[in-house]
Amino acid sequence: MNTGILAYGTYLPAHRIQLSDLGATLNIKAGKGSRVVASYDEDSTTLAVAAAQVALNQLQGVTAARTEHARVEEAAGGPHSATRRPSSEAAPITALYFATTTPAYADKTNATAIHAALGLPAGVFAADVAGSARSGVAAWRAAASGHGLAVSADIRVGRPGSADERGGGDGAAAFVFGAVDDALAEIVAEASVTAEFLDRWREPGAVAGNQWEERFGLEQYVPLIEHARAEVLEQSDVLEPDHVVVVSPNSGVLKLAGRRWPGRKSTSGSPIGHSGAADLGLALAAVLDNAGPDETILLLSAADGCDAILLRTTDRLAERRQPTSAAEQLARGSDVPYATYLTWRGLLDREPPRRPEPDRPAAPPAARAVAWKFALTGSRCTACGFTHLPPARVCKSCGAIDAMTRAPKAAEDGTVATFTVDRLAYSPAPPVVAAVIDFDGGGRCTLEVADGGADRLAVGSRVRPVFRRLYTAGGVHNYFWKAVVL
Repeated sequence: MNTGILAYGTYLPAHRIQLSDLGATLNIKAGKGSRVVASYDEDSTTLAVAAAQVALNQLQGVTAARTEHARVEEAAGGPHSATRRPSSEAAPITALYFATTTPAYADKTNATAIHAALGLPAGVFAADVAGSARSGVAAWRAAASGHGLAVSADIRVGRPGSADERGGGDGAAAFVFGAVDDALAEIVAEASVTAEFLDRWREPGAVAGNQWEERFGLEQYVPLIEHARAEVLEQSDVLEPDHVVVVSPNSGVLKLAGRRWPGRKSTSGSPIGHSGAADLGLALAAVLDNAGPDETILLLSAADGCDAILLRTTDRLAERRQPTSAAEQLARGSDVPYATYLTWRGLLDREPPRRPEPDRPAAPPAARAVAWKFALTGSRCTACGFTHLPPARVCKSCGAIDAMTRAPKAAEDGTVATFTVDRLAYSPAPPVVAAVIDFDGGGRCTLEVADGGADRLAVGSRVRPVFRRLYTAGGVHNYFWKAVVL
């Protein structure tokens, strides 16, 4: 293989439901621990944006550091002053592949909203790879064939009290691929085997899925895993991988993994339980968060067959790790009542607010304002430097006309200048908090505060923009940016 992973990122939503709360509500034995759940204003698209931002920001940070190092070398007449250029800069992303089993839209490409939110150039190809847990591997392979970005995200919903509900989790993972000589982990070998049998399925339009008897699926998967594992290890001449990652929608496979396919240093799966198409990415990211250089990682994804991928980490891993590990993200969650979670997922039909329904977002104004609405990009006056949020043609400060340059803010933190807490306006997670934010690079605008930040918010609080869904009307999702307290 001649490609590898340049950067990666994960996103775990901020909310958790305690299984004890679930059990008490439904009067069942639900076990111990908690489950990661997405907020009412999150879907697979917004989760994907959050994970991809982490990966791209990490890559850009390394590129910026190397560019500065090259500039210093050039000023000093160093040996690489005339030639050194980061390969990630020389080979930008050419394609984005989005994998999910829970797309926000059908008959419309969801990856285009991710593309817009990330502010990628129009020439970057974007496509969905949706429908099954194996979609995550499909996105990986497509992106790894060149300088691609693979993003996988899912919101797993099970029937109340089911094993799917208790053992699932919502999350996203993103990987940027590129030249192997600049990778944090190189792809050493791949092998796949495909088989048709009924293990897990969900009818189109259904909220929750179904699974055949666990033992039947396990009997089908074991020989497939053995075959793919043996083939990929034979290709690489690796006898015993340092780390083995096993993911599967069949829980029997996961129970068997540690005894049947152990790694020399670790054997693991998804840190949040079954997360659909995001399973493989989240499980790999958790290993990359802790692995050392020159270690081998064997990925085994058993879903409608088995896909085996062998990686070898490089000495670049330490500088490329995501800033907040998956384990740290998992530990940071805050509890939400189980009944509230059911309402967010539409499984508990509560009395709606006695207010007019919101208007369906219109396509023409959304298209005209796509840079602002999806990428939070304002404009900066080239005459006086004043930043306009949203963008404007006429400068409010000096009056210059059409003398503007782009001012992206999606990856920029800010400070709260003032805020209001509205306890009367309807929200699935009251109260509604609106904050006036001064961005570090200039510009001021008002954003809603997400993820229950009212108790932690104060004038001077530091916040960060997050891509969310304001509401859905007439089958159209109204995406925009909110803020979360750091």
